[in-house]
Amino acid sequence: MEFTNDHGALVCRRQGETLRIEPWGQDALRIRATEYPEFTGNLWALSEKVPERTGEIVFSKESHRGGDGEYYDTDLATITNGRISAVVNFAGVITFRRDGKDFLREYYRNYGGSITRESHCLKLVSRDWIPYTGGDYKLHVRFESNDGEKIFGMGQYQQPYMDMKGCVLELAQKNSQTTVPFAVSNLGYGFLWNNPAVGKVSFGKNLTEWTAEATKEMDYWITVADTPKEILANYTDATGHAPMMPEDRMGLWQCKLRYRTQDEVLSVAREYKRRGIPLDVIVIDFFHWTLQGDWTFDKKYWPDPKAMCDELHSMGIKVVVSVWPSVDRKSVHFGEMVEKGLLMRTERGAMQTYDYQGDCVEIDPFNPATRQYVWDICKKNYYDYGIDMFWLDNSEPDLTKYDFDNFRYYAGPAMEVSNLYPQLYSRIFYDNEIREGNENPVNLLRSGWAGSQKYGNVLWSGDVPATFESFRDQLAAGLSIGLAGIPWWTTDIGGFMEGNVNDPYFHQLLIRWYEFAVFSAVLRMHGDREPFTIPALDERDWGGGYLHTGQPTEIYAYGEDNYKIMRHYLDIRLEMKPYIRRLYEEAHENGSPLIRTMFYEFPEDAACWDLTDQYMFGSDYLVAPILYEDMFERDVYLPAGKWQDTRDGKEYEGGTTVHVAAPLESIPVFWKL
Repeated sequence: MEFTNDHGALVCRRQGETLRIEPWGQDALRIRATEYPEFTGNLWALSEKVPERTGEIVFSKESHRGGDGEYYDTDLATITNGRISAVVNFAGVITFRRDGKDFLREYYRNYGGSITRESHCLKLVSRDWIPYTGGDYKLHVRFESNDGEKIFGMGQYQQPYMDMKGCVLELAQKNSQTTVPFAVSNLGYGFLWNNPAVGKVSFGKNLTEWTAEATKEMDYWITVADTPKEILANYTDATGHAPMMPEDRMGLWQCKLRYRTQDEVLSVAREYKRRGIPLDVIVIDFFHWTLQGDWTFDKKYWPDPKAMCDELHSMGIKVVVSVWPSVDRKSVHFGEMVEKGLLMRTERGAMQTYDYQGDCVEIDPFNPATRQYVWDICKKNYYDYGIDMFWLDNSEPDLTKYDFDNFRYYAGPAMEVSNLYPQLYSRIFYDNEIREGNENPVNLLRSGWAGSQKYGNVLWSGDVPATFESFRDQLAAGLSIGLAGIPWWTTDIGGFMEGNVNDPYFHQLLIRWYEFAVFSAVLRMHGDREPFTIPALDERDWGGGYLHTGQPTEIYAYGEDNYKIMRHYLDIRLEMKPYIRRLYEEAHENGSPLIRTMFYEFPEDAACWDLTDQYMFGSDYLVAPILYEDMFERDVYLPAGKWQDTRDGKEYEGGTTVHVAAPLESIPVFWKL
């Protein structure tokens, strides 16, 4: 192994591989390796400037027992940045130390250089490069597993588990699955897999293995701190901070699948105003357009978008319009976009990537020319009318089939870069809105990646079903994605698919979901509600003779009893606006999510690391949502201190579990005194 000090970065060369370890922010290191002559220079998620630091590098020797039983001195190099150190031995195997104590070590079972007493015969190395003919590598990076470790974060997966230890996670963007590969460990470190390749990670009991299906280099970032809050602060310093959410988006957002006409949108807004219900945002969903890829209002149903926006603005309502990345072959823009290379490409077979209600190909946002082309159209047809925000749906992108090996982008094969797609899609709008003078763009997306928080992205959990099982998954997803650095997160209240408005089961689910959503970052009504009995407008509509629009989703649409509960909780939300503003300020300043795992606020309390059915809304409110059907009481764990039930004012001494009532009209919420 050849070690050199390159201006404060440790460079190690062995058998054609170059390993580079350098300081990157507070108590943090960036680790890259490649078998190419040079690194690509891509920053990926690490796109923020960080304080320049020079690593303290020490070259030394260690005694190593050879195969003949004799001991030999071998080279060793250590780089330190604050509290974190990386030690590289003569075989290139890395051990990470926090305050001088080992906490993570690469997994290596091979002749010559094993740093453990296990078998050398397995021929497993820590960085396993598997070449493809003529190009990139499949890469496995392995680490020793730590007994007793708990791992959190990683984005949004549809599962009830928050502790990822023992889980295998696909690293790929799909509808309702958002890969944000940042993990927080209870051992006091955070780990970012800084690679947008399709792959997987296995947090096994015997080893941890990260896999990139196609890549030119290994790239990860690691930091240490005493608490999860400090880990998130280091991480967002390195990957970017969320902007400040405008205060006029902190109330109720109204959305459904789908408002079909300008008159329908205005009638809903007018009814909210007539009832005296404050409404911050209203959303115009898909197929308001002529064809996918036209990115314009269908004038037959939306004759005067500017007048519509003007009236909505006069009521204090912001307007959102849905934009999809799919372009129909019949679109007025398809031919030009193909000619200019602005669409994603297929490696084989027909040039089709999406087939929902059309024969479509998605845009290629990796191409700067694509981003400018799409913005120019959307500015003319939406933004200039007064549209305030964009709903960037299908932002994974959704594909007819997730055959990532069949797609290629401007930046390379989809297998190598596609996890970055939603972030670049969002930048079509964020970057250009900034150029237009909008200081705080806010856009709604169904997917994101590491660093997406800095582009004004509100992520939602996708097209999930209307069931209590799904509801439980959303709580886990929201808490996990917050620990992955995405603080602006929301769900479709009541779930998206299914949900019969005449079913008492659904009413109960809707109320429980709504009560939870009040104590989350964004309160948003949405859904595709059954039964589908609304007559079609014309021959363009589909669904067996009925327009696929779904029943109303407004808070007054589910009967007077349910309306009273939702209106009461909306009043609670509005009364909390000063507090919610503070939470958004924290998200902006130090990366803290608005909904937080219990251990985020109480890391010293061992019980909090195992709690999955309650959470903190900021640092002052403990929320215990009702996650099961016909559940009208529940246990709540109160950490040490004094707590007050916000419903009846009763005070409790913490450090214990209390049993409290949870009638349909309320969920347990405790204020930390």
